[in-house]
Amino acid sequence: MNKRMLVAITVTGFVMATGNVVSAQDSTPQPIAASSQSAPDDLKLLRQDVRSLKKQIIAANIELTDTEAQQFWPVYDQYTAEMTKIMDKKFEVIEEYVTNYTTITNEQADAYIKGRATVEESVLRLRLKYIPLFRKVVSGRTAALFFQMDWRLSLVIDLQLSAQVPMIEP
Repeated sequence: MNKRMLVAITVTGFVMATGNVVSAQDSTPQPIAASSQSAPDDLKLLRQDVRSLKKQIIAANIELTDTEAQQFWPVYDQYTAEMTKIMDKKFEVIEEYVTNYTTITNEQADAYIKGRATVEESVLRLRLKYIPLFRKVVSGRTAALFFQMDWRLSLVIDLQLSAQVPMIEP
């Protein structure tokens, strides 16, 4: 099985296993997971699973020599740790929005928009910061492949997350 097929199958399985796809017209938030745990606990577990799955996908699709692997994975782990802090802020902003979406004020809406924009800007800055760090340990081609997978997997995660966030009714 070629690597692209493996990624497609894995991501499709992830999407199917972690939530319902919601149409653009459906503004009802869907539960992240049905369990006896609280929603924040469910979200924390989901995020841990996503990080693990993401690392597995990357490991299965990037060919590294032993020397490259010894240098790549510590940089990857550092990148992931920094990205996790940014995503913590993203989830905080989204959680505040979800809590208030039925009674959201203009000020709260502005804070939400600015908060999300700040998070997206932080993600971009982090990626730009790590390009040269990854390039020190792997080829440009391998670094480009890593970032391409990182972007694509982030899009899938954002799609799943967006299915959990209700839309404000006009």
